[in-house]
Amino acid sequence: MTRAWLLPILLGLCGVLVAVGMVAKGSPVPAAVLLVGFLGLAGVNSPLLFPRSITASEAMRRSAEDGRPVVYWRAGCPFCMSLRVRLGRDARRVHWVDIWRDPEGAAEVRAANDGNETVPTVFVAGRPHTNPDVEWVRGQLPPSSSRSRAR
Repeated sequence: MTRAWLLPILLGLCGVLVAVGMVAKGSPVPAAVLLVGFLGLAGVNSPLLFPRSITASEAMRRSAEDGRPVVYWRAGCPFCMSLRVRLGRDARRVHWVDIWRDPEGAAEVRAANDGNETVPTVFVAGRPHTNPDVEWVRGQLPPSSSRSRAR
């Protein structure tokens, strides 16, 4: 089990334990609501919310080819979640590197942030930008290719 799943698992287990206690005391409806809330928090804090992560070397290679930004992130980071959610569908047009799964990615982030693993750190054209505004990130995306172009 990696660090990325520790917080979601703990949230899920806490939700189950509290819900079981509430059901034992005769409050099944509030227990169900509370359990759904805890499981929702676990889902939001899990790696499932993010597009599939790749290694830092693969992300940099792809970025050099297609010009897309590389976002270094980690599960449980509220700033990473905010960036992901606010990017919406555009999040699929960015290369994501989970620094808890890729030691090379963590080293890149530390090198860019004075030894700190501050995320999200976004690399555009090889230059790091720590916790940038979502509109700035969106502006760094290359134009999406249209299937039906005017001739």
